[in-house]
Amino acid sequence: MAVLLDEEMAMSKYMLIMRGTDESNAAMMANIEELMTTTGRFIEDLVKAGVYVGAEGLDDARKGVVVDFSGEVPVVTDGPYGETKELFGGFFLVDVSSKEEAVEWAKRVPVARGAKIEVRRVPGEDEVPEIGA
Repeated sequence: MAVLLDEEMAMSKYMLIMRGTDESNAAMMANIEELMTTTGRFIEDLVKAGVYVGAEGLDDARKGVVVDFSGEVPVVTDGPYGETKELFGGFFLVDVSSKEEAVEWAKRVPVARGAKIEVRRVPGEDEVPEIGA
């Protein structure tokens, strides 16, 4: 029972991954000042709640590259990535008590219509297999 209580009380990190489409990204960029203000308030709420770990946005996909390991030799391709319908645009990292709490925060992320927030738990160090073990 003590182990169960420890697990229930332990905080877990979750990444709230922003995934946008061309349309939702264009809508966000059209209102970038408002988005930055709203995002700033959202981060303040995370900090006040004591769950904020970090947040970052990513540069335009056209400025990135993909290193593809499908073949014998890695192949580097410049962005944009025409076959991708949704692009990873940034993330918030929160330290919360449950997936449900992470989902509640994800519902509050300021994004444009059509965007998605993927919620993924970050495994703790004790969950990563040791090499050679």
